[in-house]
Amino acid sequence: MRRSGQLGTGIGWRPEIAGIVEAMPGIDWVEAVAENLCPGHLPESLLRLRARGVTVVPHGVSLGLGGAERPDEHRLAELAARAEALDAPLVTEHIAFVRAGGERTASPLLEAGHLLPVPRTRDALDVLCENVRIAQDALPVPLAVENIAALFGWPGEEMTEGQFLYELVERTGVRLLIDVANLHTNHVNRGEDPAKALDELPVEAIAYVHVAGGVERDGVWHDSHAHPVPRAVLDILAELASRVRPPGVLLERDENFPEDERELEREVAAVRETVAAAAPASAVHHPAPSAPGPDTPAGEPVRGRVALAQAALLSALVAGTPVPEGFDRARLAVQSRALAGKRADVVAKVAPELPAILGASGYRAAFLAYAQRQPMTAGYRRDALDFAEDQLLGQRVQDASARRRLTDWWLERSGPAPLTGRPVARALRAARFALRRG
Repeated sequence: MRRSGQLGTGIGWRPEIAGIVEAMPGIDWVEAVAENLCPGHLPESLLRLRARGVTVVPHGVSLGLGGAERPDEHRLAELAARAEALDAPLVTEHIAFVRAGGERTASPLLEAGHLLPVPRTRDALDVLCENVRIAQDALPVPLAVENIAALFGWPGEEMTEGQFLYELVERTGVRLLIDVANLHTNHVNRGEDPAKALDELPVEAIAYVHVAGGVERDGVWHDSHAHPVPRAVLDILAELASRVRPPGVLLERDENFPEDERELEREVAAVRETVAAAAPASAVHHPAPSAPGPDTPAGEPVRGRVALAQAALLSALVAGTPVPEGFDRARLAVQSRALAGKRADVVAKVAPELPAILGASGYRAAFLAYAQRQPMTAGYRRDALDFAEDQLLGQRVQDASARRRLTDWWLERSGPAPLTGRPVARALRAARFALRRG
């Protein structure tokens, strides 16, 4: 199997722009969201790209390596299978937590549906290092981890982002996926100097670089992946490229795709030209971290402390519990709205029949109200079913035709598998309510 090396210039592969990506000149490689791929049924577009010699890298979003629990073996096995199916030179994930609660905290297990920042503390670093080592042992190719964008900071942080990442690399030997758009986001939202972060980074550990656009909303910068790349992000890319030539650079765009496909071509060209124009200065030397040695596993008390802190924060964000002491309440309110909005958007993508049945504006209003009552406790497909059940059991759909269509949709998908462990009576009640009012 190939190992990671020079990747070149790439773009994030998404089904909506598969044809555009295939036809785009000068694309050396693509990145695909790992959870959206089935190893035995890879999209024909990716197979054609691979046949042309285009490298495909799976990019995971659900491991939660920064979470208090050890990485789930099943998720790791699935990520490994995708790497092997694609003959990928490496796989990537995020320095983030995506779920919290459960048995360790004697509280409900909650899903964020998004990447949330870990505190830059010794406890959090110990847990992250052990989780990264577990993932490395389970994967057939090298792992690189990505810095994330944050709308808020944790109180009592003990390190800067650069220091946190340097020690992570030194202790584990993991490679880095540096997102310069996220450095810009943290500059705007948290006042962190991108140049200082780059000075502290082990730049020789960089596997590749992400570039993406964003938008200012609610008084903060949102890393949306749905807008053009601003000049400020390209400036940070140039700053990084002046320190070290990155093995690969990739443009991310997840939604709101431009009607003019040449716009994406121009953005990719701007990324390529920015790197080419910023030749690393020969006098600048950044020593690589030493080879990783034995690392002390994070003890259960450490994981317990991290678990309690993350559970309290996530519960405040998605379940309306009090904000933990020391956090910026206004920023957490912005993050809470952003999580609910993203949840509504993703459910609409995985179950497009719901906005079709309820109407786009009616669906969104109903889902946001539902999200306030019910935190997400499983994946988005389960969330779609639970939302429909909530609408039926709560008799919230007034239009008789829409109610019948929603009932048919829900019953068709709530077969034995989705209902495992759930009282069948609830399904019957939901259908009965809907049909009675029809």
